[in-house]
Amino acid sequence: MEPSLARVDYLQVGVTAQKTMRLLPASGKKATQKVVVGDQDGVVTCFGIKKGEAVPVFKTLPGQKISRLELGGALNTPQEKIFVATGSEVRGFTKRGKQFLSFETNLAESIKAMYISGADLFLCASYIYNHYCDCKDQHYFLSGDKINDVLCLPVDKVNCITPVLACQDRILRVLQGSDLLYEVELPGPPTVLALSNGNGGDSGEEVVYGTSDGKLGLIQITGTRATPRWEIGNEKKRGGILCIDSFDILGDGVKELLVGRDDGMIEIYNFESADDPGLRHDYALSESIASIQGGCVGKDGYDEILAATYSGWLTGLTTEPVHREGGSGEELKLSQEMQNKISSLRNELEQLQIKVLHERERYQQSSQSSTAVSSVPAFSVNDKFTLNRDDASYSLILEVQTAIDNVLVQSDVPLDLLDVDKNSAVVSFSSCDSEPNSNFLLATYRCQANTTRLELKVRSIEGQYGTLQAYVTPRIQPKTCQVHQYQIKPLSLHQRTHSIDQDRPMNTLMLKGQFSFAEIHSWVVFCLPEVPEKTPAGECITFYFQNTFLGTQLESTYRKGEGYFKSDNISTISILKDVLSKEATKRKINLNISYDVNEESVRHTLKLIHPKLEYQQLLAKKVHLIDALRELQVHEGNVDFLLPKYRSILEEADQLLEEYKRQPAHLERLYGMITDLFIDKFKFKGTNVKTKVPLLLEILDGCDQDGLIAFFDAA
Repeated sequence: MEPSLARVDYLQVGVTAQKTMRLLPASGKKATQKVVVGDQDGVVTCFGIKKGEAVPVFKTLPGQKISRLELGGALNTPQEKIFVATGSEVRGFTKRGKQFLSFETNLAESIKAMYISGADLFLCASYIYNHYCDCKDQHYFLSGDKINDVLCLPVDKVNCITPVLACQDRILRVLQGSDLLYEVELPGPPTVLALSNGNGGDSGEEVVYGTSDGKLGLIQITGTRATPRWEIGNEKKRGGILCIDSFDILGDGVKELLVGRDDGMIEIYNFESADDPGLRHDYALSESIASIQGGCVGKDGYDEILAATYSGWLTGLTTEPVHREGGSGEELKLSQEMQNKISSLRNELEQLQIKVLHERERYQQSSQSSTAVSSVPAFSVNDKFTLNRDDASYSLILEVQTAIDNVLVQSDVPLDLLDVDKNSAVVSFSSCDSEPNSNFLLATYRCQANTTRLELKVRSIEGQYGTLQAYVTPRIQPKTCQVHQYQIKPLSLHQRTHSIDQDRPMNTLMLKGQFSFAEIHSWVVFCLPEVPEKTPAGECITFYFQNTFLGTQLESTYRKGEGYFKSDNISTISILKDVLSKEATKRKINLNISYDVNEESVRHTLKLIHPKLEYQQLLAKKVHLIDALRELQVHEGNVDFLLPKYRSILEEADQLLEEYKRQPAHLERLYGMITDLFIDKFKFKGTNVKTKVPLLLEILDGCDQDGLIAFFDAA
């Protein structure tokens, strides 16, 4: 049976960060719980609900933005002390709002993640992990990539302190003291960690993780190794996971898994068996879910899921029935209650309208005076620019605390704008002059009223690099705009991976010269996505990448004075050679470049491309036939006389058109890649074959793999 959950909006605070809302423990078994939330204005708000209204318990003064909020207390006692991370400081409050702790850490950066277990405090900045006990520094660890979240296995169950770091390079790092115990490879970059069942399961070793590409999984972390228990992919192409909680919302005696995503989806997973979670229920809100908790908030005896959204709304999904069954007296009482609420809301609305008119008049008067000072209203934008492995496209997600009016997108490199199903904005393209201004894309998205979140998809061409700019204009007065920039890198379609197939035929590029480790690392950061900006510890580093469009791979190993790049795609090596030479020349560094080209790699790459080419050519042919076949169908009324392959095109016409529309210029991209491969193969031999490109395009139209390989060999 589907759970019956009704939405209730309780209160709005300022913009909230990930994991900044918690429920305080209840005083009785089914009593309501107080809510505590920290926002980016630096305000901690604690409130309870009485008769459907939010009643404040305490509210602190504004300050630095709050990046994390956790509950703590002595082990095996109610966790009712409130700890907030703000800047590099941790503050502690009692449940009544009295500040009892102000701990200035020795971190040079702002705190990004925090976990509390008894007297132990675990803090993470971008790359640095610190463990404090009773505010005294105990352990320190420098991570190889950005840390997104941290937790510690329950000490009372595992009998030792075992911190776990969720790192951007798709790895969980399990620590012991200041040392790395071992690493766990994950299918995506982990954004959030939570103890299974809220306590780590029976053993205390079970950790649930959520990734930025929407995957969910459970790993058992022992003292020597990690065992994956289950993993759920993101088949429905939903947003990344920001928060996780365990709570028995279905009332069946088993805690369900509550998941909040950055596209506004709230999901409930239940367990038929320990290793088999299933999606039981989902609910869509219009903005990202920053925090999620299960508990009793609105009314005694009625459990609910409470979510804090990006713009600061505290929204509940309650099991309390909206329409109560009962006699006319109870219905009358309910309607009277509702009438009172509606009346108070009307009064509040009228007061707000009067206040807005008054403030608008004041602004008009002050702006026209001789001493007028123009003030630009500040607004917060939450943005995310990530590469999707499934379709080799970049997702640009823009979320604003107020309604978006329009977004102008401009790029100085050629990009394809792809269709997004969730996007209701109206897009219009402007013609742009690419020659003098390097302006290849100019598009405007006009949003419908109350749209606070916009998702765009773009596909880049490897070898062409530059900047994508988004000009975000919200519906506020006076009109103001924020510009956000995103780098399109030379090898933009490559994604980090844990390992590669060493048996493939590889081409090698070797660099030698008077450059430091930090300099060559900065060149690799410039060329490839998902490489940490901080120079790695040690003397040498190896990164592995996979091309999300073709499936080719790249191995990059470098140290001070030398670098080695291996790829089964000669075009990847050609792009790296050109870009690295240009970067070294800018810094007046003399490079000694040598390369080893494997002829077999070209055939191997063509065999990887050909099935995609064949599929896209067939799709294009089918789409071109649809109009003619539909005309036949209208004139003849019956299509039984058609061959089965033509009848199937008519039956699948809508799906074929949808797929073709979703992937504009896909075929041209493949033609371009094969042409680049042809030119690059002979460039390394010192031969210019650009005059033979028209002949190559004729062969491509024929779609004959053997003929194509023969042309490459004979040219």
